[in-house]
Amino acid sequence: MTPPARCLLVDVPRPGCLRRARPTIVERSFHETSEVAMLTLGSILALAAAALHVVIFRLESLAWGGAQAQKVFGEQSPREVDATRELAFNQGFYNLFLAVLAALGAVLVLVGTTIVGATLLLAGTGSMLAAATVLLLSSPAHRAAAVKQGALPLLAVLATAIGLLL
Repeated sequence: MTPPARCLLVDVPRPGCLRRARPTIVERSFHETSEVAMLTLGSILALAAAALHVVIFRLESLAWGGAQAQKVFGEQSPREVDATRELAFNQGFYNLFLAVLAALGAVLVLVGTTIVGATLLLAGTGSMLAAATVLLLSSPAHRAAAVKQGALPLLAVLATAIGLLL
């Protein structure tokens, strides 16, 4: 027996309603379960991409010229480090802001605020992916870095898009 339409509008028990407005995981169809699974996967991948971009922020904005940054970005002379410090500092904050955008979107998707969350998640990971694509196409010497930088955002975008389309 299907509950009256007024029972489906809110997620609170109402007189005359036979079941909760939102179905439990057992009641969900394969379609709904697949949607939740893909959105969850997209969110987890976006959180991983955000974590990577926080590490990049740290290297570029806080540890530029240090041993770890030199190992990741290539050896530079002290003069080159000084000449590029401001650019790296600024670029690091771009990475941090993209990480915050993607992570906030992922958290919102995971708590059920799907439209706003997916919008933020896709804006953040889409921008990460676009930046990795630019690096891939413009700098043959940095192709491996571009692939590492863009793999998680690409997977997050795909999983989230599939989840939204289901």
